[in-house]
Amino acid sequence: MPQAKPEPESAPAAASPVAQPAKGAAGPVIQEDVFLEGGPAWGDLVTNLLFGLTLIGIPFAVGAIVRALWLRFRITSRRVTVSGGWLGRDRSQVVYSQIKEVRSVARGLGFWGDMVLVLTDGSKLEMRAMPRFREVEAYIGERIAARSNGGKGPAPSGFRVDKAA
Repeated sequence: MPQAKPEPESAPAAASPVAQPAKGAAGPVIQEDVFLEGGPAWGDLVTNLLFGLTLIGIPFAVGAIVRALWLRFRITSRRVTVSGGWLGRDRSQVVYSQIKEVRSVARGLGFWGDMVLVLTDGSKLEMRAMPRFREVEAYIGERIAARSNGGKGPAPSGFRVDKAA
């Protein structure tokens, strides 16, 4: 009977001198600090449910329920991710170098707000019922400023930089 060749034993991953990336990882792990992760503001849901008691408010209440169930925001030091759509199947990710402008509008007496990220290619990413929207707008603005001047941090306020000089 022919004998099967013994297969060489590989060293366990813990014993190898070089740390192996996790399965499915495509390179080195990049550190991301999470600034905000969660769903829309609860005040938006409560307000629209109360307004939904009237016949006119029913579509707004349904929209608020869908947002509360499936809309999720994740804002990190590297990117903005918005998951939404029916059953949360749509996902949009934008890195700060793609963002040209941040616009926001206060809602619910200023407790939450709607934000729009205007991208360099002209497209827009809407974020409705964003909790802590003023802090988020300032955070994204700092990240855009840091990316635009080569990672040196936000430009000093009160000074105008002329590039022609």
